[in-house]
Amino acid sequence: MDRPDAGTITADAREVTALSRSGLVAYRRTLGFVFQHFALLPALTARDNVLLPVLPYRVDFDRPARADQLLDEVGLGGRENSLPSQLSGGQRQRVAIARALMGTPRLLIADEPTGNLDSTTGSEIIDLLLELRAERGLTVILGTHDEALAARCDRIVHLHDGYVAAPAA
Repeated sequence: MDRPDAGTITADAREVTALSRSGLVAYRRTLGFVFQHFALLPALTARDNVLLPVLPYRVDFDRPARADQLLDEVGLGGRENSLPSQLSGGQRQRVAIARALMGTPRLLIADEPTGNLDSTTGSEIIDLLLELRAERGLTVILGTHDEALAARCDRIVHLHDGYVAAPAA
């Protein structure tokens, strides 16, 4: 979302930091984001929140049907018309995950996806992310302070003040 102050970002054999403005827009369409605080619009239904990432674009699928399918996949079938205020924290995070998957990303970036959840619900959300990763062949980059959560990941990189602090595990 932001350009780095220094260095480069290379992903999928492409130097992202060298992309033009339109190239960055196209690249961002291959990403999904899950935010710690859900980032759901309170006046929109679960379905409408899931639809948001693809509204400005032409797509080759039925948007509402895909949103409903994704909500069903994350365990929220039947809650398509619920407002965020009518959902629990775990359900809101499931809506956020469905929204992140709407554009069929290859890379999913999750910032503290369990940070606002109790340990049981947080574990369910991580199970869901790992299941979706396996089913869809996604790469998932997850930021967390939770060592138990990090232990469930394939690779761990510790950062300190923005720098790699320990070798990848």
